[in-house]
Order: sequence, then structure tokens, then C-alpha cells
Amino acid sequence: MSDIINGLGRTSAYGALGLVLLILGIVLVDVLTPGKLGRQIWEDRNRNAAVMLSSALIGIGGIVFTSIWTTYDDFGKGLASTAAFGILGLVLMAVAFLVVDLVTPGKLGAIVVDPQPHPAVWVTASCNIAVAAIVSASIA
Repeated sequence: MSDIINGLGRTSAYGALGLVLLILGIVLVDVLTPGKLGRQIWEDRNRNAAVMLSSALIGIGGIVFTSIWTTYDDFGKGLASTAAFGILGLVLMAVAFLVVDLVTPGKLGAIVVDPQPHPAVWVTASCNIAVAAIVSASIA
């Protein structure tokens, strides 16, 4: 019974950390794009913004998953490494967004909030997934 209670406690801690990292991902995408992200997705039904946010959330989820899956035997060390790799993933996604924005014509942030679907959003979303895969591979 104590194993179950211990497992529930660890799961709750990792779950809370994962939720915090996902919320930070939402905030990051909101900061990188003009306007309010929630309005863009839920009120304006902007597919570009939804694809961009979805890719960031999938990426962060993959990083957190990999970090938990390969976690240290020491719970505290595992939790700390999950937080560190999750934050690193967010930072690298932001840097990748800014680099793609720098080397391509137009402003990515403006394209993300454009109501017309734009292929550049898929490129940026793919970059998010690629960055997350690289971070995840470095963990494992």
C-alpha cells in the first residue's frame, strides 16, 4: 500500500511540474506572437495560432515524458532534471522561432495570427517538434 501512495505522490509532483511547463509553453507562444493567443484560437478560430501552440505543447509534453521515463532513481534529482530539461526545451523553441523569423521573409508572429492558413506556420511547428526531439534524445 505504501508503494501505491508513494507512486501517487510522485505522479502528482511530476504531473504538477508538467502542467507548469505546459502553461509556460502557452505563455511563451503568447509572448512571441502579437495579440492575445487565447482570443486568436478560441474566439477567432485561427488555425495558424492553434497549430503553433499545439506543436509547442506536444514538444514540451515529449520532453517531460522522456525526462520522467529516463528519470534518476533519486526522486528529487529526477524532478529537478525534468524541470531543467523542460525549461531548456522552451528556451530552445523560442530561440528557434526567432532564428526562423530572422532568416525568412515577413514576420512569423504576424503570420501566426493571420486568419488565412500559412505554410510558414507548419515550418515553425515542425521546428518546435524537431527541437523537442533533439532535447528528448539528449535526455535518453
